[in-house]
Amino acid sequence: MQLTEHRNEQQFSLRHADAESVTVIDKRLTRSVVVSATRIVEDFPVRKADELDATAIESILALQPEVVLLGTGARAVFPPQVILAQFLKRGIGLETMDNAAAARTFNVLIGEDRRAVAVFLLPG
Repeated sequence: MQLTEHRNEQQFSLRHADAESVTVIDKRLTRSVVVSATRIVEDFPVRKADELDATAIESILALQPEVVLLGTGARAVFPPQVILAQFLKRGIGLETMDNAAAARTFNVLIGEDRRAVAVFLLPG
C-alpha cells in the first residue's frame, strides 16, 4: 500500500521545536509564540507557565481554539490551577507538554482540521 501525505498549503505547520526555538514552515522563532492553523502571534509576552495571566489567556482565546497545546520548553511544566480553570470553564482543553511534543501534536490536530492552538514558551 502506498501512503501519500496531503497537506493543506493554507495552513501553518511546525517543522521543528525544542526548548530554545520553534520553526514554523521555514521561519525559526526564538521568542514565545502562539500558532494556529492560520495565524501566528509572535513575541508572546509569557516566558514561563506561571506567568500566564488574563491578558495572555484572552489573546490565546481570540484564536477560537477547541484545544490549546501548551509547550513549556524541554519538559512539561504545569501552570497554576487557576489558569487551567480559565480554559476548563470555557470548555477548551489545555494540554501541557514539552515543546517537541506540542509541535507534533499540533501538526496531527490541524491535519484533522481541528481548531488547535499551540503556545510555545521560549526563553528568548
